[in-house]
Amino acid sequence: MTLSITVASGKGGVGKTTISANLGVALAELGKDVTILDADIEMANLELLFGLEGMKTTLHHVLAGQGPPSDAMYEGPAGVKIIPAGVSLEGLRDADPDMLENVLEELMDQTEILILDSPAGLGKSAVTSLAVGQELLLIANPEISSMSDALKTKIVAKKLGAHVMGVVLNRAGTDATDLTIEEVQTILEATVVATVPEDSEVRKASAAGVPLVIKSPNSPAAVAIKKLAADLIGEKYVPHESEKTSFVKRFIGGLFGGR
Repeated sequence: MTLSITVASGKGGVGKTTISANLGVALAELGKDVTILDADIEMANLELLFGLEGMKTTLHHVLAGQGPPSDAMYEGPAGVKIIPAGVSLEGLRDADPDMLENVLEELMDQTEILILDSPAGLGKSAVTSLAVGQELLLIANPEISSMSDALKTKIVAKKLGAHVMGVVLNRAGTDATDLTIEEVQTILEATVVATVPEDSEVRKASAAGVPLVIKSPNSPAAVAIKKLAADLIGEKYVPHESEKTSFVKRFIGGLFGGR
């Protein structure tokens, strides 16, 4: 049976697409058959993280009735399958958002895990993603301005029948004013299942069009996402030797000031 996970956020700019892309690759590295679909047909950017911009066929074409979802499916790292939404204004003009639900239901029969990179907010495409996804993974930053929108998204998702897997606190640890895990859990009434720290490698990976867990697998954010992937499928996260070595170096560097 396919597991469908909607990765959503109350507002844009919290790192939702970064989590979607890298979580999908991390799950594929664990041997899962994973498809990631960019459901943000108006402001798509998933393809940029995989270096897939300019593909001939995208979700826009599928929503325009020009072919099945498999025509817009591309293989990425570790065998993960990616369906980019498309970034052209011409493609957006021809796409019919009302077809999105049918596309998502068709994909449910073609993969083991379907990750839906949902648009931020509560527009039509976002609500469709929330309705189709069995599970909700809510992405938020540990700041008070992120909480109200995240709470609204969670409430709508639950009304649509989605189960809330939990909250991922992204870009954590950058400011003394960051909300604590306990505070976030109290506000959102949901469990924080992962904390992904602020990491300069994220921006570098995005600029290179290579997922973080591939380009910088030992970086703090990549390790946090890989652990989340293992937790979601009930497996124990076991760091590679290179990750253990990297941790020891960072620890010793912290003790002796990098000398």
